[in-house]
Amino acid sequence: MSSEETVISIQHVSKVYKLFEKPMDRLKESLSLTHKCYHSDHFALEDISLDVHKGECVGIIGTNGSGKSTLLKIVTGVLNPTSGSVELHGKISAILELGAGFNMEYTGIENIFLNGTMLGYSEEEMQGKLDDIISFAEIGEFINQPVKTYSSGMFARLAFAVAINVDPDILIVDEALSVGDIFFQSKCYRKFNDLKEAGKTILFVSHDMGSIIKYCERCLLINKGKQILVGKSSEAVDIYKKILANQYDGETKINNSEESHNSDDEKNRDESAKPEDFWKDHLVANVKMVEYGDKAAEIVDFAIIDHKGMITSSVDKNQKFQIKMKIYFHQRLEHPIFAFSIKDRKGTEITGTNTALEDCTRDVVEAGETVTVCFDQFMPLQSGQYLISFGCTSYHLEELVIHHRLYDACFLEVFSMKDTVGYFDLNSSVRYE
Repeated sequence: MSSEETVISIQHVSKVYKLFEKPMDRLKESLSLTHKCYHSDHFALEDISLDVHKGECVGIIGTNGSGKSTLLKIVTGVLNPTSGSVELHGKISAILELGAGFNMEYTGIENIFLNGTMLGYSEEEMQGKLDDIISFAEIGEFINQPVKTYSSGMFARLAFAVAINVDPDILIVDEALSVGDIFFQSKCYRKFNDLKEAGKTILFVSHDMGSIIKYCERCLLINKGKQILVGKSSEAVDIYKKILANQYDGETKINNSEESHNSDDEKNRDESAKPEDFWKDHLVANVKMVEYGDKAAEIVDFAIIDHKGMITSSVDKNQKFQIKMKIYFHQRLEHPIFAFSIKDRKGTEITGTNTALEDCTRDVVEAGETVTVCFDQFMPLQSGQYLISFGCTSYHLEELVIHHRLYDACFLEVFSMKDTVGYFDLNSSVRYE
């Protein structure tokens, strides 16, 4: 339970960058006797306010480029705000860019003391923390080697170990709990939870919405540099999902009332149901997707639908969801096959199915017909980001004919409160006998 003592106070913070079309314009503006303006203003942040009380863990979420990291750099003093103010009360440790401030020529041990000095600790204080840091990093004898010889994983583990073992009053974490393998990640989360239970104040930026809901009582949602909501993490995550699905009006601020939240849900469902809308317009589509085929049948639309019936690019693990395809037939085809597959970010095909494997094919579809096929299933994948591909094929004289394929057509994000090892969750239940 947090007290009412405010340890982080962010008041009306804005960060504006001057954008020049040509490098020469910067010189022209600086030398202009009439103070002619040659730049346009870009608001990386606009009027952000947040009070964080002692012992709170507050999340900051938003899409890439929304200004989250910029805000944390202002809070930690790396950047100065264009306007507004930030006040901190307590010793701060920030995990922004892992390894920032490391000297590549120094050994791991030397970098531990270097970072300790940068954080305001004496050599004696860091000597007392040294064993804990080395034990946490798990890099063995490499601790005595120059960090330029480290793998990226070893480098990240040492940087994280230093940042999280210095006993700060305020901990600021920017998407850094996913370093190393799953076992090291588990240890990072345990340490993170220990700090939270010890009453440390934490600002936590992450794209893992399960972790945000699990660890953060409140959340700040930013979109395109503007503050959308400060409130319950569950409400912030719901609105964030709408932003991902292009179903949020960025000009309208959301308040914390349940009535407003529900009416917004109904509005989005009504809009997504308009017959003139394309489902795919509500998804995070891939503008560089690869498509090919003879287009005797053409995939004209597709959708991901979550357990609440909303078209969205994000679904919750272990919940029902649907993948839908709409196919227009330019020619008459016998026994067409409709398929989808899911890949991870590295391009590995994780899973997928088609109507032939599911023993649910159509005998004949005439030219001019439109067929909508819906795959109903549960989501067993671990939290993460994936890509979905779609296809329509058939056989002619035992030869597979590709009518239309859309490779990596859209983005899919899975949210989870709990992950296990590997790609899938076996949904085990544990008991003792």
